[in-house]
Amino acid sequence: MEIIVKTFDELTIHELHDLLQLRVEVFVVEQDCVYQDIDGKDKKALHIIGKKQGKVVAYTRCFGPGIYFEEAAIGRVVVEEGQRKYGYGHDIMKASKEALNKKFNTNIIKLSAQTHLVKFYRSHGFKTIGNEYLEDGIPHIAMITA
Repeated sequence: MEIIVKTFDELTIHELHDLLQLRVEVFVVEQDCVYQDIDGKDKKALHIIGKKQGKVVAYTRCFGPGIYFEEAAIGRVVVEEGQRKYGYGHDIMKASKEALNKKFNTNIIKLSAQTHLVKFYRSHGFKTIGNEYLEDGIPHIAMITA
């Protein structure tokens, strides 16, 4: 999988279409969750895109400190369902942490994790903080790098 890091203005129209399509495919259709995916924050984000044979198969949306949370943030972590068996989630998370460190010189990163993925995020150095809460009807918990 090839990983590309771009600001919103650097995205091609085709990349924007493909990453939005993947987000909707997983978060809206697969998880049966109706929510406002296009929320105005993409313009402020660093987009980490995983491509395989030219197709977007993994993605995260990252923010510098003070934009989404007080800390740097990773969100919209997604891997196409048929590609999850290859460990691309781990690859895209590693690349996202590296991109935030390189662009914003920080290793302190916060995210809002679906609770069934806590073990996955722990494997990337995150620890839970606070209590579980519902976000768009799905149980989540805040996590931060230890």
